[in-house]
Amino acid sequence: MTVRRVALLTAGGFAPCLSTAVGDLIKIYTETDPNIEIIGYQYGYHGLLTGNYVVFDAAARENAEVLTRFGGSPIGNSRVKLTNSQNLVERGLIREGENALEVAAENLRRDGVDVLHTIGGDDTNTTAADLAAYLHENDYELTVVGLPKTIDNDIVPIRQSLGAWTAAEEAAKFAQNVIGEHRSNPRMLIIHEVMGRNCGYLTAQAAHDYRAWLDTQTWVPSAGLTKERWDIHGLYIPEITFDLDVEASRLRKIMDEQGNVNIFLSEGAGVKEIIEELIESGIEVERDPFGHVKLDTINPGQWFAKQFAQAIGAEKVMVQKSGYFSRSAASNARDLELIGQMAAMAVECALRGESGVIGNDEEDHDLLKAIDFKRIAGAKPFDVNQEWFQQTMDSIGQAWQSQA
Repeated sequence: MTVRRVALLTAGGFAPCLSTAVGDLIKIYTETDPNIEIIGYQYGYHGLLTGNYVVFDAAARENAEVLTRFGGSPIGNSRVKLTNSQNLVERGLIREGENALEVAAENLRRDGVDVLHTIGGDDTNTTAADLAAYLHENDYELTVVGLPKTIDNDIVPIRQSLGAWTAAEEAAKFAQNVIGEHRSNPRMLIIHEVMGRNCGYLTAQAAHDYRAWLDTQTWVPSAGLTKERWDIHGLYIPEITFDLDVEASRLRKIMDEQGNVNIFLSEGAGVKEIIEELIESGIEVERDPFGHVKLDTINPGQWFAKQFAQAIGAEKVMVQKSGYFSRSAASNARDLELIGQMAAMAVECALRGESGVIGNDEEDHDLLKAIDFKRIAGAKPFDVNQEWFQQTMDSIGQAWQSQA
C-alpha cells in the first residue's frame, strides 16, 4: 500500500497519553519514511467536520519527542458525536439536512488522507470505522488505525488502555495532599471523588497506588502522625454494592476512634440512586451529546457526603475531585513504554493497510495487534475478583458484594 498522507486525530476527554501518542506517531513515521506527510485535525472530529488541520512541518518532526513530556493534546479534543445531527447543526458544524458522516468522509477524501489514526475511546474509534466503511462504499480506500485512550480502562477487549496507569498514579498523588487535610478540623470527613462513569478501575487502582505510598512512609504515633488517620476507610465503585446503614455504622466507629474518615469514591458509584432521587424531585438530569448524564451536574461526591455526614457525626466535610488533575498529566514511565509499543504497531499496521484498534487482546492471550472495530465496545466493568483488589477491600474492612 502506498501511503502519501497520514492524519492524526485525538477525541473525547483528555487522558495522559494523547500528547505522547501524537509525538510517537510523528517520530515513527518520520524515521520510517520522511516523505509521508502528516497532518493533525484540530479538536478531533470538530476539526474534521470544519476542515481545520495543521501540517506537521520539519521542526515539528525533528522535535516530536518533546511532545512526550507533556500532558493534554497538542492538536486538541472535543466531544462530537457524528450521529447526533441536531447537536451538530446547533453547534454550526454541519448544515440542516447534511449527514455528518458523509461530510467528514468527504473531507478526508478532499484532504487526500490515506491513513487516519484516531486516539480515543470506543466512540471515537468505532466512528472512525464507520467513516472508513462509507469511503470504501464510495470507492475511496482509507486505512483507520486507532489507539485506545481512556483513563477508565474500560474498552472491550483491550487489557490496558493508554493513560490509565498514569491517571491512577496522579490521583494517588492528589490524594496525598487532600488527605493531609484530615487534621484541619475535628471529626473530618474527606471524600476523594475519582473519575469513572461505568468502571471503577481508576478509583481502585488509585487507592492501591495511594496505599502503596502509605507503606513506604515512616509514622510517629506519639507525635500524632499515624498510618490509620492517613489510610482509606471506604472505597466505593460502580461494580460493588453495600449497605449504606451498615457502612455508616462502621465509619462512625472509625470517626469516634481517630477523629477522621477518608473515602475514595468513583463518580459512577450510586449514580442510579442519585438520578432516581433527582427525577422524583422533579429535577431534569442534564446529558451530553452522547446521551451520558453530566456527572458534574449531579455531584456524586456531594450526594455521598450528605448520606454519611450526619450518620457518622462529621463536623466538617471536604469533597475534592482529582479528575482534571490526573487526566491532563504527562505520561508516566509505564505508559510511555506501552504507548511506544502501540504506536509502533499502529504504524506497522497502517503501512500494510490493516485497520483496527491497537491493543493487547484479552481474548487472544493478550496478543498486541490490530483488533477488529466490530469487537470494540465500551463500559467494560472492573474485575473485582482480582487478588490485589480483594486484599485492598479486606484490609479496609468494608463489607461489600459484587454487582455482577
